[in-house]
Formats: sequence, structure tokens, C-alpha cells
Amino acid sequence: MASESVTPRFGANYVPSAGWFYSWLDYDGDAVRRDFADLAGMGLDHVRVFPVWPWIQPNRAIIREQAIADLLDTIEAAAEHGMTVAVDLIQGHLSSFDFLPSWVLTWHKSSLFEDSTVRDGLTAYVDAVARAVATKPNVFAITLGNEVNNLWPDSTTTPETSTAWAQDLLTTLKKAAPDVLALHSVFDDAWYKGDHPFHPVDAVDLGDLTTVHSWVFNGVSRVDGPLGPATLTHADYLIELARATAIDPGRPVWLQEIGVPGPDIPVDLQAEFTRRTVETVLTNQSLYGVTWWSSHDIDRRLLDFPDREYDLGLFTVDHQRKPAAQALAGVIAEVQANGVQQQAAATTLTAPINLRTEPDRRAEVAPGSEFHLHWVEARANGPVRIALP
Repeated sequence: MASESVTPRFGANYVPSAGWFYSWLDYDGDAVRRDFADLAGMGLDHVRVFPVWPWIQPNRAIIREQAIADLLDTIEAAAEHGMTVAVDLIQGHLSSFDFLPSWVLTWHKSSLFEDSTVRDGLTAYVDAVARAVATKPNVFAITLGNEVNNLWPDSTTTPETSTAWAQDLLTTLKKAAPDVLALHSVFDDAWYKGDHPFHPVDAVDLGDLTTVHSWVFNGVSRVDGPLGPATLTHADYLIELARATAIDPGRPVWLQEIGVPGPDIPVDLQAEFTRRTVETVLTNQSLYGVTWWSSHDIDRRLLDFPDREYDLGLFTVDHQRKPAAQALAGVIAEVQANGVQQQAAATTLTAPINLRTEPDRRAEVAPGSEFHLHWVEARANGPVRIALP
């Protein structure tokens, strides 16, 4: 049975075509506007942007006003192209590199999560940037940071500390920007790794909605290849795990990152992977929106990135639309014309563990587990709800 037609959000995680995120050091508003013209031309309604923490707060006592002004100009550029903006704060981790200010490194070496002095500095940073961007009417969300759990184990923490860290900073964020969605972002070790100190409960209880990041290089592509059912439904599986774990079954889930990483998804299959994966998640009643990683490729003149990071863009560095972009634009056009008939579940499967109370058993729902494979098989016949025991 189908429910009423809806139109989910579509966007891109903004990676500047010229200079990657190093471009914040030599900001060029015209280049940003050229990039946003690419994205608006696809029919995207939003971008997620990534100011780099140590370049805004190089000293614990300094918030660089010029860096904030550049961020605000980026937000204005999005508005000029009819797009809204989500801002991430603690970068933190980007495309395999970590960016931390010197005042938490070297002889100052401290855990971002455990050290009270670092927490004070982060609180000031979150407050200042959130207050600034909240003045722009097209900012709809602020996320604490991009996959902040990637900063462990270099920054030590415990599950209790991780939860308290996020709770405290989200409180600061919400006070600074009360009318904007306040969010917490983690990558999927929080869902699948039994010893990981960030838990599923954090993802679904903290913040105003749940975010998930679906990357098939986490092992799912080895289950059945680039166009196998496990690979094509992984994003939907994560959304279902999140829905099942939340106390509120109606809590929206934002597919905040998904992309076509090589060699897991070969170039000649990227368009089909994109179309079929996105069409699958669009039927999910919990879906808030889909935000592609990423907007533009990384220039191969920049060195030392993992090879797959260079080619994840919807566009090349010279603004050519790639196969994934063509496929995504086609899906968006279809949705804009006809909406989406989200579907009620054909069946419900009960997970072998309770993700809220048994996080040490998370491997039992990870890609390739008995439960995951059972869910994938059932998903061939229509949407499958997940229930916790």
C-alpha cells in the first residue's frame, strides 16, 4: 500500500572544484558561484558546506571574522542560486584528512572529547559560528561536525563521554541558532562495530533528526558486487536501522552522505547504481532527503588523497556533468514532476539484538551478517521494516 505523494530534499555535499577545501585559505566567491550554478542546474535544493575549524579558530581565543565572512558569502551564493544550506562545524575529518588546531596538538595534545579546556574552546567556536550563520534565512541545519567519530581513537573517549560531549555542544548550538535544525553526524562504525565508543542511541536520540552516511566500501560491496541487492539497498538498510532504534518511529532520517566510490562501483556502472539506490530509498517513509557526496571532483594535482576520493564528484573540476549526476538529475526531474509514492512495509523483521541496549553486539547486524542477508532477501519483495526485540 502506498501513502500520499511527497517530495524529499535533494542536495550535494559541497567540495569546491578549485583547490578543494584549501580554497577557504584564498577565498574566491566567483568560483563558488560557478560551482553552485552546476548544482542548481541539476535541480538540487540544498548544499552542505564545510568551513574548516582550525582556519576559523587558530587559537583558542581567536575567531577569525574574515573566515566567517567568507562562509556567509558562500551561504549568500547558495541563496542566489535558489538553494538552502546546511553548515557543518567541526572539521575535523574531511576526505581522509583530519584538520585540528595547533592548540589541541603537539605539547598541548588533548582529547577533543575528554579535555575540559578543549571543550571550552569548542563551545566558543560552535556558539560564534552558529550565531553568525543563523542570521541567513536560507540556513536550515547545522551539524556539529563531519563524522566526528573518525577523530577517535586519536582523541580518546568512552561511550558516556561521547554522549555528553555531543549533548553539551548541541545545547550550545540550539541556544545560538534556535530556529535551525541542530544535528549530530557519525559514520557507520557507530552502527556496526561492537567496541566503537559512539553508539546508535546517540545518532537517533541527539539532535533534531537522524543522519546516516551510506558507503558501500564498508564491506557491503563485497557481499554481492556493485549492482547486487545488498549493495543497492544498503542506504535503505541504514535508514531502517535508524528508524527502528529511535524512540519516535516518526523521526525523520536524512541520508546525509552517499556516493559512488571506486573501485567498488566501476565508472560504467555508476549511473545505474545512483538511479537504483536513490529510487529505492525514496520509497522509505522515514526519508528526509538525499545529499550526494560530493559536488565536484578533487583536482589530481593535489597529492596524497586515497585514490577513490578524487573522483566522487557529480561534476569534474572543469564543470562537466558525470554519469552519476545525469542519473540523479533524471530522478530529481521525475520526482519534481510526479512526487514520490512512499510505500508501507511489505513485512517486518526482528533484529537479533536491541541496538539501544546491546551495542556490544552490533556486528550481528553489520553488512554480511545473517540478519542483514535475511533482510536483503526479503527486501526484494518490497520495503521491509526492522523491529528491535
